[in-house]
Amino acid sequence: ISAGVRKNIAAVVVVNNSALHRYRELTMFWNRHPNAKLDPDHAALSNVVFHVHGITKVYQMGEVEVQALRSIDLDLYEGEMVVLLGPSGSGKSTLLNILGGLDIPSSGHFFFHSRDLTHATDAELTRFRRDCVGFIFQFYNLIPSLTARENVALVTEIARHPMRPEEALAMVGLGDRLEHFPAQLSGGEQQRVAIARAIAKRPEVLLCDEPTGALDYQTGKLVLDALAQVNQELGTTTAIITHNAGIAAMADRVVTMRSGEIIRVQHNEQKVSPDDLEW
Repeated sequence: ISAGVRKNIAAVVVVNNSALHRYRELTMFWNRHPNAKLDPDHAALSNVVFHVHGITKVYQMGEVEVQALRSIDLDLYEGEMVVLLGPSGSGKSTLLNILGGLDIPSSGHFFFHSRDLTHATDAELTRFRRDCVGFIFQFYNLIPSLTARENVALVTEIARHPMRPEEALAMVGLGDRLEHFPAQLSGGEQQRVAIARAIAKRPEVLLCDEPTGALDYQTGKLVLDALAQVNQELGTTTAIITHNAGIAAMADRVVTMRSGEIIRVQHNEQKVSPDDLEW
């Protein structure tokens, strides 16, 4: 993108009240990705996977309104790893649920590439989740009566272009645990089966909700190493939500949330390997 085009975009962007944050994000992105292309239809970078603008989420609890998200502006880019950091109640899980099509915003706009999912139907969100998103949760949600291979195969049987279950399990270091049942696996191994299940359908995006929350320090690092490997080898855009600030150093960007708002976005110039994380 030429200097002239950047100047024109900046002039348009700064007119908006939320422009400064957006302009800084664009500038940082251009510095890191000088060959990025502009999408003329949406005045956004073609490398943007998720574009969230002015998102709010309000839950009605009887006569009380709970504001879970307050005017969130955020872009996630192809192939990056982002950590959404914040304490319980900061809104990070609510934001992740909206990104994954598990919930809808009360107001604002939510795009996946050029698709506006703000007012998508249940059927459209189901297809979006099935085809585009892999989920990893704190608790593994494996079926106890199925082996590791069979748990992963549940996803590959409905995906459009899946990898073989054996290939997905080998990628997370479980090539020798194919026929083991969940009860025969450690907590870290069960979480890695869950990762294999999520990546087996080759999703564009991997959304992880406290993936190490139920694990000890050493086992947690093994799980984070598996996520980093998937991000690097498959180029899967990965978002990890956590309250553990020690994990932040492994990300390209760290988005800190508090009381339903983004209070800080930090870019890590040098990412730290999961093996070297301390918390």
